[in-house]
Amino acid sequence: MSKRTEFVSSEGAVDTEGFLVPQASQPQDWARLAEYLTAQGFAFKPDPVPKQFAGGLGNLNYLIELDGTPCVLRRPPPGPLPPGANDMGREHRVLSRLWEKFPLAPRAFHFCEDESVWEKPFFIMEHRTGRVVRGGALPQDLIGHERAIAERLVGVLSEFHAVDPAAVGLDTLGRPEGFLERTVGGWLKRCAIAAQDIYDDKRPPAPAREAGEWLQANLIPESGVTLLHNDYKLDNVMWSDGAPPPAPVAVFDWDQCTRGDPLFDFATFLSYWTEDGDPEPMRSLNQMPTIQPGWPNRREVVEMYAQASGRDLSDVLFHRVLGMMKLGVIFLQLFARYRRGETRDPRYADLGRFGDCMFEFTVDIIHGRTF
Repeated sequence: MSKRTEFVSSEGAVDTEGFLVPQASQPQDWARLAEYLTAQGFAFKPDPVPKQFAGGLGNLNYLIELDGTPCVLRRPPPGPLPPGANDMGREHRVLSRLWEKFPLAPRAFHFCEDESVWEKPFFIMEHRTGRVVRGGALPQDLIGHERAIAERLVGVLSEFHAVDPAAVGLDTLGRPEGFLERTVGGWLKRCAIAAQDIYDDKRPPAPAREAGEWLQANLIPESGVTLLHNDYKLDNVMWSDGAPPPAPVAVFDWDQCTRGDPLFDFATFLSYWTEDGDPEPMRSLNQMPTIQPGWPNRREVVEMYAQASGRDLSDVLFHRVLGMMKLGVIFLQLFARYRRGETRDPRYADLGRFGDCMFEFTVDIIHGRTF
């Protein structure tokens, strides 16, 4: 991603610049892409083969060169996709406008929806340079700056939620009316669909059913309407390479962006915030290194966001439960793909257990045994 990008990754087969080694990359028809891009007026050569960025379990990202300028090509993974996921058209729409008021959003400038070109829709956006921190540990030079990084993470999310959708032409994105009720129903439906390929009785496990019933029984009013990222976390932020503490230089992964209750977006972010004392699958997720010394705990992060955004978080329990339920369902969806043979990525093999753990953890949150 840059001359000095640092990744903390469990994937292996990653070179020193943060790209998958060629034998680990997803093969693509680069000659067909070259034919298409040439017809669109771009100068693109498929040799040498573009490099694939490491990291993530979803969309595929490649560093390409158009008209002599580094760019990023982004497309979904192969195989069937969950409803609403990996939406390249939505992401291109967002990134073609959001940069005007939120400079951390890279600018997108070309979208192809014709699946005959490259199997799936894809888009191309500007390339940013910096470092992306993945996994359960900070690079050595960032140790001691945990709280500053946490404050900047929360601050960026708050700044994003302050963007007026109409100011960037995104005031028709999504359906914010009835957002929470529809979101609860949507994630329960996705859970039921994934369960059919995982469990012998074709039903979600008992903790998932209990959490779903609690959410339906405790539905709260909307707290407001803003743009939502829907998967904001440390490894979707790129940081400066200069002296620490680092500054954010980009936010990635916008394919689920919509409008709705900003506290749901915050709760999704909080669902990745692991603490000492969490169950082992939670701690082994390695989504963010927040279990390490120096990081604030989840309740402190709630206070940070309340202060930065000025929002009332008195109903944060509902959002916290919904955020964890969402995370559990995502892991079930990924594991179901593995069970159906749509991916051979070994990182997917244990995600069913992770999903089960998320549901059990959600029930503990409901009953006040943890937060």
